[in-house]
Amino acid sequence: MEVVWTRQWAIFFGLLMIIPFFCSRSFAENPDRNNLGEDRYDEPNHGVQLHVHDHQVVMDNGMVQLTLAKPEGSVTRIKYKGVDNLLSNRYRENSRGYWDCVWQNNGQWVFLGTSFEVIYHNESQVEVSFKRTWDPSSDDSGPPLSVDKRFIMLNGSSGFYAYAIYERLEGWNGTSLWQTRLAFKLREDLFHYMAISDTRQRVMPTADDRRRGEVLSYREAVLLKNPANPDLKGEVDDKYQYACDSKDNKVHGWISQKSGVGFWLITPSDEFRISGPLKQELTSHVGPVSLSTFTSSHYVGKSGEEIFQDGEAWKKVFGPIFIYVNSVSDKKKALSLWGDAKQQMLKEVESWPYSFPHSRDFPKSHERGSVTGRLLVLDRYINQEPTPASLAYVGLSVPGEAGSWQDEKKGYQFWTQADKDGHFFIKAVRPGTYNLFAWVPGVIGDYKYDAIITIKPGHEIKLRQLVFEPPRDGPTLWEIGIPDRTAAEFFIPDADPKFVNKILIKHDKFRQYGLWNRYEEIYPDQDLVYTVGESDYRKDWFFAHVNRHGTDGKFRRTTWQIVFDLPIVEMAANYKFRLVLAGANFAELQVRLNDPNGREALLSTNLIGRENVIARHGSHGRLWSFTANMPGYLFVKGRNTIYLTQTRTSNSFQGVLYDYIRLEGPPR
Repeated sequence: MEVVWTRQWAIFFGLLMIIPFFCSRSFAENPDRNNLGEDRYDEPNHGVQLHVHDHQVVMDNGMVQLTLAKPEGSVTRIKYKGVDNLLSNRYRENSRGYWDCVWQNNGQWVFLGTSFEVIYHNESQVEVSFKRTWDPSSDDSGPPLSVDKRFIMLNGSSGFYAYAIYERLEGWNGTSLWQTRLAFKLREDLFHYMAISDTRQRVMPTADDRRRGEVLSYREAVLLKNPANPDLKGEVDDKYQYACDSKDNKVHGWISQKSGVGFWLITPSDEFRISGPLKQELTSHVGPVSLSTFTSSHYVGKSGEEIFQDGEAWKKVFGPIFIYVNSVSDKKKALSLWGDAKQQMLKEVESWPYSFPHSRDFPKSHERGSVTGRLLVLDRYINQEPTPASLAYVGLSVPGEAGSWQDEKKGYQFWTQADKDGHFFIKAVRPGTYNLFAWVPGVIGDYKYDAIITIKPGHEIKLRQLVFEPPRDGPTLWEIGIPDRTAAEFFIPDADPKFVNKILIKHDKFRQYGLWNRYEEIYPDQDLVYTVGESDYRKDWFFAHVNRHGTDGKFRRTTWQIVFDLPIVEMAANYKFRLVLAGANFAELQVRLNDPNGREALLSTNLIGRENVIARHGSHGRLWSFTANMPGYLFVKGRNTIYLTQTRTSNSFQGVLYDYIRLEGPPR
């Protein structure tokens, strides 16, 4: 009896082992079962397959099938969950998923490979390369850059990874690079819902809706006149309304409520981005389009342009980023895909630096180093002892002056946010030499640790307590705003009802179109006057110092006033005026004391800024800091007035955004 029982179990377990074999044969013999609910692309143990054909390369892990043009390396097809292609067939194959740049005289160039190579292939992973090698002796009319585009697919992963290695060799011609990115153009019949953040997500207009609309002050801003979705009629669409700070730009993308599928770009690290954590970049916009922008001059102007001199060598790895796709079986719950995408983003961030890229130019975790420490702030006019630099932003960047990181674009940067006690940990830093920089929300100025920091593989540098002494000459007599590198705390008016984007009514109001025109409506007869001790900067200080429209079609300069009382004046002493701007665009601000028509200004910024931050709905661009000595004899006992005049008047978008203003008394 015992023998019979054993034989029965042996037969049972034998059948269990045979059944999967026949099931796998069934799927292999029916590769076109692509209807939702019975898609073969759900097999967790499918392994990664690579098929190399004459003109295309196909990577397939049983969940996602990726097709790439060969040897160009453009993404032509993403097959997922019964959808034959998530990308739009309205565009030619090299314009669906591609790497490009804007260089020299604003010319766009799509990087197309001329050679193909399999870097690594087994059942767990495939990595392929599409390389465009620049030859100075050829008649190549593109930028003098070699670009190695890499794509990686892992087993059991719902998506694929992409990165690129840009390189210049010694002796090559000089050039400039204004922008480089990876772009995807999705199917318009599927993807209508876009998500950038918890508060910026919505059903979007279509490209046809924009074509039928009214172009406003510039071509990116369109008033929707006759959209296919009547709920969108009368709204403004502008891709710059969906820009995002690098520190917050970890995941964005689109949801198809029709198919229950989501498409997301996940950026787990900012190390390859430029200009620090507050650099703003475009994300997703009407098309539907999703962008992973690595460098651009948006919101920083000329300082965001990478300029290479003749003969200058350079190499940089952009990425990897993760192109993630997800789905729900109940299409009514499609919007829940945003939450899932955020969870996946956290997993990718936790996995950085990735262990699987097969490029020697991408150091793995054990090949990197780290820095720990604590930052304190000592402002003796506020506290006699150092206090924690609560929630400070602390980073490593190419050596330079304090604050130079915001103009740095060729190297790598590594940033973290300290805890409430000022403790920080900067991990996964590439080997190299750096300066340590920091800035503290609520504290004026930029910090720089004087010593050069050399990162070595596997080493952790433990710094002593660092003390930041912010700029200060004397006690604060008055201040306007918060030194947080943005103008978001100032008065931001409601949008003109004719030019509203509904998702910006409660959040990110500064991103509404046309706010520059509201200044004249709020101050029709006289420019802004702010009285210290009576006015409230949250209600009475307009967020952007802009021009007025003249009746002759020309623009007029505007002069703002800061009115304040000094009960005592030290005539022989110097007072210090500190002015910090959160952005500027072809502007010149002049500062005078008690005489608006004085021959010479006590402070002139001269012509600054090419950030276009006002037109592009930003609360900040590049930070600009200025100081001026104000001799005591220029003040009067009692009421005084500081005049701020923006003198450049060619258009509506010239002006400045203020961050913080402070008047200090004589040193004590």
